[in-house]
Amino acid sequence: MKEGEVLIIGAGPAGMAAAMELSKAKKNFTVVEKDSQVGGLSKTYAFKEDNLTFLTDNGPHRFFSKNQYLYSFIEELLHEKWIKVRRQTRQFIEGKFYDYPINAKQALVNVGVFKAARMVLDYGIARIQYGLFRKKIENFDDYIVANFGRTLGEFNMLNYTEKIWGIPCTEIHSDWAKQRIKGLNLRTAAWNAILTTFAKKQTHGPKSLVDAFYYPEHGTGEIYETIRQKIEKQGHPVLTNSYPTKVKHSKNKITDVILNIDGKEKIVQPKYLVESIHITDFLKLLDPQPPKEVMDAMKKLRYRSQAYLFITLNKKKITDDQWIYFPDRDVPIGRVSEMRNFSEKMSPPGKTSLFVEFFCNEGDDVWNMDEDELFELALPYFEKYKFFTKKEVRKYYVIKQRNVYPIYDIHYQRFVNIIKKYLDKFDNLFYIGRPGRFRYNNQDHSLEMGMLAAQSIIDGKKYNIGKVGDEEEYYESGKLPPEQKKH
Repeated sequence: MKEGEVLIIGAGPAGMAAAMELSKAKKNFTVVEKDSQVGGLSKTYAFKEDNLTFLTDNGPHRFFSKNQYLYSFIEELLHEKWIKVRRQTRQFIEGKFYDYPINAKQALVNVGVFKAARMVLDYGIARIQYGLFRKKIENFDDYIVANFGRTLGEFNMLNYTEKIWGIPCTEIHSDWAKQRIKGLNLRTAAWNAILTTFAKKQTHGPKSLVDAFYYPEHGTGEIYETIRQKIEKQGHPVLTNSYPTKVKHSKNKITDVILNIDGKEKIVQPKYLVESIHITDFLKLLDPQPPKEVMDAMKKLRYRSQAYLFITLNKKKITDDQWIYFPDRDVPIGRVSEMRNFSEKMSPPGKTSLFVEFFCNEGDDVWNMDEDELFELALPYFEKYKFFTKKEVRKYYVIKQRNVYPIYDIHYQRFVNIIKKYLDKFDNLFYIGRPGRFRYNNQDHSLEMGMLAAQSIIDGKKYNIGKVGDEEEYYESGKLPPEQKKH
């Protein structure tokens, strides 16, 4: 490595954003990535079938942010390949579709007058319990019931959340609700639904879900592949199929990093280390080992993994939705994404595909299923609800990702704080991104973390990366910038 060089471990959104900003400042750096391609959880896969190519992201990704610089950052990378997409998202509950944001007329017809009345009654009871009598909100279950009532909560929030995390909502920290649905409750949701349905516009409460978003026409991974091309052209190495095996430190400074570079060992001595691998994996690499208190805290942190089934179809289209949620507990599917609805270039003409997500724990029954078993698990539901038939299926593929979601159980914050207090002692270390900070954040916040780490190195002082994404408002209240002139 060159003198004064930065080592970036992990080529996901955070790591690649840091790399791009450092390249603009003409700093020396090397990127190391364990996978064969860049992008992390935001990568895009290509599946070739004869002379056809199907593209899919590693899950649904849309870009929204309150930070204008992020839009400019990607606009400068992609130019005309950065397209605007009208959003359509729905929930599929008890065999019926529900628009999201809520369509008041549709929701009332689907649930019926009596169930709707029960939802309102339960919400009133909850407001008395948590408002008038000040019952304490101690977990996610409390938060949802306090803001939506038990009946509505069980209808599409508590059940889906337990499907995601695999633990009861009473064991999930209320931080999860504050981060994802801050500012929303039954009253504001109902009022916005009425305005959206009858007035055709939303004027009150948080702008919960922007009705359009920007998207790279060949998948969200195009952002990170473009960054890779640009920085490699400038002479900065991006080493895939490579990873750290040990990180040595002394006197609050990272001194040496032992790397496995495509099967060969290499020792480097970076001036700064920027890492975005899982925080638990990083702690295990440190030599000397962290104190017992830190290692004990590490063992208390848990993750949720995912198995994915990508199905290619001899069908022009299934729905107009980018993604659909399945909250029902008896349906094993968590969420599906039809990729051509993000961009027509994600599927060949006249064909479509479906990216199917299963939430699981590493090593459990779903995780251990092969592609045939996962397909047979999902197919009856798709046929029953007329998404597609087995005859329309071309091929299917399985993808698995460990440790996708950091689990916000009711004790997680105490353990994370112990670990962060220890890692913050290292003067030349920046730990960033969803994996690096044990934080369920979106793509825009990971990009911001990478940029802030790079700016810290450029300016020679540490900025507070932990504050990124701490806004006290609904997590998806991003906005689109004014229409930008395409190059």
